[in-house]
Amino acid sequence: MTFQSAAHLLAALSSAIDVHLPAAIALRRELHRIPELGGAEDETPLRLQAELSGLATETIAGTGFAARLGDGGPAIALRTELDGLPITEETGVAWASHNGAMHACGHDIHMSAMVAVLRAAQTLPLPAAVLGVFQPREEVNPPGAPDVVAEGVLTRHDVRAIVAAHVQPQVAKGVVSAEFGVVNAAADEFEVVVHGRGGHGAYPQATIDPIPTLASIVLGLQELVSRKIDPMHPTVVTVGAIRAGSAANVIPSRASLRGTVRTTDEADRATLHAEIRNVATHAAQSRGATAEVRIVEGEPVLRNDPALVRATRTALSELVPLATTPFRSCGSDDFAHFCDRVPSLMMFVGTGREPDGPVLHHARFLPPDETIAVTARALAAGFVGGLVSQGLLPA
Repeated sequence: MTFQSAAHLLAALSSAIDVHLPAAIALRRELHRIPELGGAEDETPLRLQAELSGLATETIAGTGFAARLGDGGPAIALRTELDGLPITEETGVAWASHNGAMHACGHDIHMSAMVAVLRAAQTLPLPAAVLGVFQPREEVNPPGAPDVVAEGVLTRHDVRAIVAAHVQPQVAKGVVSAEFGVVNAAADEFEVVVHGRGGHGAYPQATIDPIPTLASIVLGLQELVSRKIDPMHPTVVTVGAIRAGSAANVIPSRASLRGTVRTTDEADRATLHAEIRNVATHAAQSRGATAEVRIVEGEPVLRNDPALVRATRTALSELVPLATTPFRSCGSDDFAHFCDRVPSLMMFVGTGREPDGPVLHHARFLPPDETIAVTARALAAGFVGGLVSQGLLPA
């Protein structure tokens, strides 16, 4: 049997996924119970490979692996993450983690959905290969995606497009968002260390107090987005950590802060890097102090390929409800490193959220098991969309 159209392949994949959903739910709960931090994914990949017997696998990015279904020729890649977060779980479910780590970003959902899709695909004659990219270190720096690219995985397997799906509580439950263009921001971190002259808290005139200087820098940073960036460009500057002093009556010799910059435009990114340095340096100089500024570039902007989005949305509309309001955020994902290499698509699978309910990276975030089915169907639609957009299957 060969598939003559995208609709026929999609229907067959969807039916085959149904068969594997009970096992995927059991796998999700098992993986949720044993999360592993980025760079220490040891048992997780072994457990996943055991579920994918019959597929050729290879180690990638240290602790990850790729699983290919199909012989030589072009492939459409599907990507999932392996790692959890250093969060103590507070969900209270019987299958909660108790090792100090947690799948609080839905990676357990993504992995089990990927397995369901690949196992379903094993039962069908595919028009081109599918490559499952089980990527480590999404939650840490350095991330795993650049290593996957650097190792030539995409080139070696002739990957023509790559697709991922991420759970998102800010999208309505059971709905999938697949949008053109920028959907996630570039994410950089900065650190400012102010050096003054410490001394006794009763004699401030004999010191150069770094704390007021640091406070003025914090306030100055809050004005950057509103006064230096086009208000039509989503941008965030957040100071998340401040450290200074150790006693009430001692003026310290140094004070520091750390923060994050999220931008959706490369020119804005460069502007903010320069302005952070200016604000810190000038604030310190005006008070007789000095400032060291360190900026570490993280993930680039994540842009979805228009042709891949169009083809995938057509496929998605046959399987799940599409979001009526586009979802874009200043969140980031190292999936963005694939976007400059091959046509790429990151979708967001809605889990819904009660008022004041937990969001991603929260100790009580726990998508329901039925999210696996929606995520698996989104990945299947992305695979079919990839085939169509690359001319490997008639629409």
